[in-house]
Amino acid sequence: MTASPWEPDMPEPLLEIDQVSVEYHRGRRTPPLRAVDNVTLSVAPGETLAIVGESGSGKSTLGNAVLGLAPVLGGAIRFRGRDITHADHRERRALSRHIQVVFQDPYGSLNPVRTIGQTLAEPFLVHRNLDSAAARAEVTAMLRRVGLPADAADRYPAKFSGGQRQRIAIARALMLSPQLIICDEAVSALDLSVQAQILNLLSDLQREFGLSYLFISHDLDVVRHISHRVAVLLHGRLVEQGPTAVVTTDPTHPYTQALLAAVPVPDPQEQLRRRTRRNLEKRPRPGESSGRSGGCPFSGRCMHTMEICITETPPPSNVSSGGMVACHLHAGHVLLETPTQQAV
Repeated sequence: MTASPWEPDMPEPLLEIDQVSVEYHRGRRTPPLRAVDNVTLSVAPGETLAIVGESGSGKSTLGNAVLGLAPVLGGAIRFRGRDITHADHRERRALSRHIQVVFQDPYGSLNPVRTIGQTLAEPFLVHRNLDSAAARAEVTAMLRRVGLPADAADRYPAKFSGGQRQRIAIARALMLSPQLIICDEAVSALDLSVQAQILNLLSDLQREFGLSYLFISHDLDVVRHISHRVAVLLHGRLVEQGPTAVVTTDPTHPYTQALLAAVPVPDPQEQLRRRTRRNLEKRPRPGESSGRSGGCPFSGRCMHTMEICITETPPPSNVSSGGMVACHLHAGHVLLETPTQQAV
């Protein structure tokens, strides 16, 4: 991997995302959309890296780039040291034994006209040439491992709740014993009590099988329960990265502080404390851009905006907590005067 200040000292990475950019073309008269902009990240064996950001931040696009589902404009993606950035169909099929995905929608991710047993057995029939009896035994064992009865194999998806379907999706991802699972908003469509059950299941499976997760979410309160490190994206750029305990309790970047303040908490005093730290000069719609192509992507919403924030992209800087942040506030610049704002 190209030397990058964003990457902490860590064991040999399983997945390397090295200065990756992704663009979507929107027609000849419309400029392309830069969905991911020069992002560098890595995931170690047995680690969970959470990628957090609001809608439109580029987090799912980054996951799709790893899966080969998004066009990579620049940079490289490596798995176990091998460049997979532009892997062809045959290579992607081989990679599917090692990299799997759990999608957000537990209702749309399963084929409604196939039984659960047929869905879960398919990877064995395609990749390992097992006979149907051996595949059925593997399916039964995996269903039990994710907390479902063996006879679930004979039922169709419509017979299951959202939480049960997500357990089935997790079982499907595990059938070929992958090393990396990309969880793209895997619990956001579930009730809170079911979310906790699925997060506990993922943690148990990680310890049992030594899995690595790339966990994509918009919710800092969710990722604090499962991740080891957190990376925060805004308009395709990496703005903060660090240990989960730090990023989810005492973040450095004003945008991460705003995300944390948006998490509801039962204690009114704690909620008030968070709201006073939001550092928002205005309240745009979620995903609203600052309207500037250069500079910091949060400059249009941050009450600490300086002239340099508008004109120059902030470089990543070390912070005392052990993380990294891309913010001119932490590069020794003097604040411009800004209007006083009431807590919102």
